[in-house]
Amino acid sequence: MSKSTTPKTSVEDVNEIELRKVKALEKIAASLDALTIWFEEIDKDEWSSRVQYYLAEFHNNMLNNQEDKNVKKK
Repeated sequence: MSKSTTPKTSVEDVNEIELRKVKALEKIAASLDALTIWFEEIDKDEWSSRVQYYLAEFHNNMLNNQEDKNVKKK
């Protein structure tokens, strides 16, 4: 019989993984910060009609998808 052994993780490996997690979270936070600034700076009056159009298209698309799913179930 052979024993199944899993490699033991050293403290250095754990620290490296934790460091990578922190760096990844910092990159995500920087991206979200950049998006927040962009949203705050856009001319909302100019974008109002565009946003309404795209939201309406998204809504209609979702309704059509739901209707398609309901038809397939029957």
